[in-house]
Amino acid sequence: MGAPFEFASLLPALPEILLVVGAMLLLMLGAYGGSRTDPVVSLAAMTVLVAAAAIEVLLPGGKLVTFGGSFVLDDFARFLKALAFVGSAVAILMSLTYFADEKLQKFEFPVLIMLASTGMGMIISAGDLIALYLGLELMSLSLYVVAASNRDSLRSTEAGLKYFVLGALSSGMLLYGSSLIYGYTGTVSFTGIAQAAGQGGLGLMFGLVFLFAGLCFKISAVPFHMWTPDVYEGAPTPITAFFAAAPKVAAIALFLRAAYVAFPAIALQWQQIIVFVSIASMALGAFAAIGQHNIKRLMAYSSIGHMGFALVGLAAGTEAGVQGVLIYIAIYMAMTLGTFACILSMRHNGRMVEEISDLAGLARTKPAMAFLLAMLLFSLAGIPPLAGFFAKYYVFLAAINAGLFGLAVIGVLMSVVGAYYYLAIVKTMYFDEPMKSFEPMPREQAAVLAVSGLFNLLFFIYPLPLLDAASAAAKSLF
Repeated sequence: MGAPFEFASLLPALPEILLVVGAMLLLMLGAYGGSRTDPVVSLAAMTVLVAAAAIEVLLPGGKLVTFGGSFVLDDFARFLKALAFVGSAVAILMSLTYFADEKLQKFEFPVLIMLASTGMGMIISAGDLIALYLGLELMSLSLYVVAASNRDSLRSTEAGLKYFVLGALSSGMLLYGSSLIYGYTGTVSFTGIAQAAGQGGLGLMFGLVFLFAGLCFKISAVPFHMWTPDVYEGAPTPITAFFAAAPKVAAIALFLRAAYVAFPAIALQWQQIIVFVSIASMALGAFAAIGQHNIKRLMAYSSIGHMGFALVGLAAGTEAGVQGVLIYIAIYMAMTLGTFACILSMRHNGRMVEEISDLAGLARTKPAMAFLLAMLLFSLAGIPPLAGFFAKYYVFLAAINAGLFGLAVIGVLMSVVGAYYYLAIVKTMYFDEPMKSFEPMPREQAAVLAVSGLFNLLFFIYPLPLLDAASAAAKSLF
């Protein structure tokens, strides 16, 4: 007889268990209640996600482990999970009016977001390669479905198909890498791999390259970014907003944990990979976005560039680097959700518009929206004293302290190039002749824009809570 199973040992996974049970109950409610229950399911899903984030923060401190070491809950996981769950809840909130207007309201959407969030929680807490893969697939399969959720739109179904085919390819590469790593180290647990990786070896390096290739796909870093512009443009806008926020948090967390916990012994080797990917992503994000006319495609290239900037902190290989990445991803999520709240309210005569030229003269027709959107774009460009400036400051500072001067200089140069296309949008809003005015902004999108805009504008006055939380999270990883 083995030791009796204790429910208390499941405490670290309580938020994920809550999300899965909640998703199953809401799925049944939607299936039996039909379309009448759509608004109820959405509100319940948001409540459960916020409750899961709250439980995450309130669970006992220190490092908790369950499922035989496969699932690790530390300050790093708490910080990022709370961020991911709140991001998912905000994405559902922003979708309410859109789906009602477009007659796309389906109870399955919030349920799939909850299941994707469960996968994110699993990814962020993964303590071995099997948990990593389970979480990644649970998240990805949910994302494939929501990308293609508008079945009457050719663009949406094409987006879902592209994402699915390329996602399956990346999962195969990740699995191949994992099997090589297991073959050379004889273990799947990150701590075991860290002990065995000290001897190095060519096979282990091959495994690492394939593993990182799979992870690069998930954060849409170059050269695995091909799906991003098409999926961002084709998917319904609230789903694009979700893609741009919460899953990025989870994938960056996975990158950090895999690199620092499983491969600290061969840091010099993986640093070279990260430096290359970081420079390539920053460059492509900066130059490819210049020619875009569709604002969702522009945000796709912008997100590729921002993941490149976040990887600068990872390349530093230090605790300050991790802290920089965590601050970056938190501020990036706030900026992105605010920007998408504006994009979601671009409607003429009951029809969504996505061209940048449709924003012409917005400062005269909707001055408050134009001001907040301009501030968010300045922040994405990294202009002080907005929050986005501090995000870049901390990752570049970590790179300089780690001796990666070239990387930091290239990063600053790419920020300057990237500022061009953000400023071009601001110029369109403030100096071009007004188009027809947009319809009034729905309350929930106005609320998201207000919170995100104020966070962005006032962050420099009191940044300590975020800096302290990121510092505690970074410490727990080492």
